[in-house]
Parts: sequence; structure tokens; C-alpha cells
Amino acid sequence: MADPLSVHGGRRAAAMARFPEAPRPWLDLSTGINPRPYPVGPLDPAVFADLPDPEDLAALEATAARAYGVADPAMVVAAPGTQGLIDLLPLLVAPGKAAVLGPTYGGHGPGWLRAGHQLRSVHHLGDLAGADYGVVVNPNNPDGRVFAAADLLPLAARLGARGGFLLVDEAFADLEGPGLGAHLPRPGLVLLRSFGKTYGLAGLRLGFALAAPDMAAAIRAGLGDWAVSGPAIAVGRKALADEDWRRAAADWTASAAARLDGLMTGAGFAVEGGCRLFRLYARKDATAWFERLARAGILTRPFAWRSDLLRLGLPASEADFQRLAAALS
Repeated sequence: MADPLSVHGGRRAAAMARFPEAPRPWLDLSTGINPRPYPVGPLDPAVFADLPDPEDLAALEATAARAYGVADPAMVVAAPGTQGLIDLLPLLVAPGKAAVLGPTYGGHGPGWLRAGHQLRSVHHLGDLAGADYGVVVNPNNPDGRVFAAADLLPLAARLGARGGFLLVDEAFADLEGPGLGAHLPRPGLVLLRSFGKTYGLAGLRLGFALAAPDMAAAIRAGLGDWAVSGPAIAVGRKALADEDWRRAAADWTASAAARLDGLMTGAGFAVEGGCRLFRLYARKDATAWFERLARAGILTRPFAWRSDLLRLGLPASEADFQRLAAALS
């Protein structure tokens, strides 16, 4: 059975059970979630009491279309987090050959298998051309690898020409620069955007699929009515329209990532990759360091497929940076 701490970040209960002697509170650096969340402010109690209004959902999707550079809100589908979309998409298409560009986020493979597709993991972008359905995470999790539109769009066209598609998971793209939304509608191209990571509100469960209108309609039908909660609609509309906050978040995360690199390289780690919201480091004894930091109440993300890697999210405050520095020294 896989170690839960190496499967996903954010498993604080598992960490507390494994390291009961660790000081509290834990400093959770195991995810790529913005540790400085969007200031939600007070919400109208009606968003909790009433069923979500279709017009409010449409307004959320229109706001998301503007934020992601999509020309038509009909190509934007709001969902209760991107993981649900990852699991739904394989069910909407005929069984075929699926390929995931790895190593990457582990949540992409199981849904294709459950839906009856053949699945393989590939290590070069060109190898996706032989599949019916290809999956790329861009920027990639955990190494931050990025592919340009000039590399991805021809591949999407090739898959689309034979009835398939290229799924590009842009979960970490918001603070890195423009994604591929402006290139829609385009046959064979489906995009995912995560709200919770950028805005530090992962518990809200909100994400988006971006696709040509016919595919978007199929996704919307697959989700059914009232898929997105009233609070998620209200918060999403406010946050996605706040361009000033997004620009400030991009600036702060870039600065914090650079500071984190300095701390880790000073402790003998090499920067292996990453993006603004997480960093990947290599060191031969990374597993021992994972345990050392955990005993200090600092949770990082190890990887079963490479024991010399650790991924760290950003410390939120000066006190958090100082705590990490003390544990590293």
C-alpha cells in the first residue's frame, strides 16, 4: 500500500499519526496551494440557504472567461474542483488509447482506467501523438516543466482530427502567464483551471473546464444541475474579477519562491524545478530530510518514484520562513 504522505500533499492527519512527537501547530508545506488566501469577506447568508441560481452560475462562468482569456463564456464550465472534471472527462468519450505525460500529478491516470480506456505513461511530448486522448500538466507538477503553445496546439489538432483531444491541465498557470484559453475554440483542445490553488481556497472546491462549445456542453450535462455551491459561485465571481489581487499574488509568490530557493540551496539541496506556488528540490538524502522536517512539525512532499526529491510549497509569513530556516540549520 502506498505511503499516503507520498501520494498527495495536505495529509496532516496522517503526518500527525506518523510523527506524534512533532510540535504543533504543523507548518504544512506539502501542497502547491497559495498560503495567503484571497480575502473572502462576509457572504450573504442566502448563498448558503438557497439553491444556486443558474444566472449566478452563468455570471461566474462569464467572469472566469474574462480571467482566462476565453472569448465566449459558453466555452467555460464551472465544476466542484478540477479533480471531478479529471474523473468525468474519460466517461464522456468512447474507450480508446489514453496517454499521460509523466511523471506528473497522479490523479490523471485512474479515471481513464475506470472508464475502460487503455492507459500508458509517456515521457516525451511527441509520444502523445499515438494516443486518442493525451494529458499534459502545464506547468507540470511537480517539476514545473512548461510547454509552449507552439508545441501543444499542433498536437491537439492531430488528436482532434481523429476524434480525440489533448487535455491540458493548467492548474498552476494563473500566476505564470497566459494559458491556452485565448486559442479556443479549437477541436481537440480541452483545458482545466484550478481556482483553489491560486486563491488559497482549496476547501471551496471550484474549478473550470475550458473547451469548444460542443465539448463544454457535454461536460456541463455530465455534471448535472447545482454542481457548484452558492458560496463557491459568490467567492469565485469576486476573486476572479480582482485583477489587482492576482497581480500582487504573482509578485509575492515570485519573491517567496526565490527566498525559499535560497534557504534550500543553503542547506545543500539543488533546485530541480517548480513554479511560483511550489518548488522541487533534489538531495541524495531527501527521505531523511523529509523525516527530520516532519519531526520538527514541518510537512513536505516526498515522492515514491524518486527518493531524492522533496517538493515544498511557500511559507506564508516571516515566522514560517524562520521556522523552516531553524529546522534546516
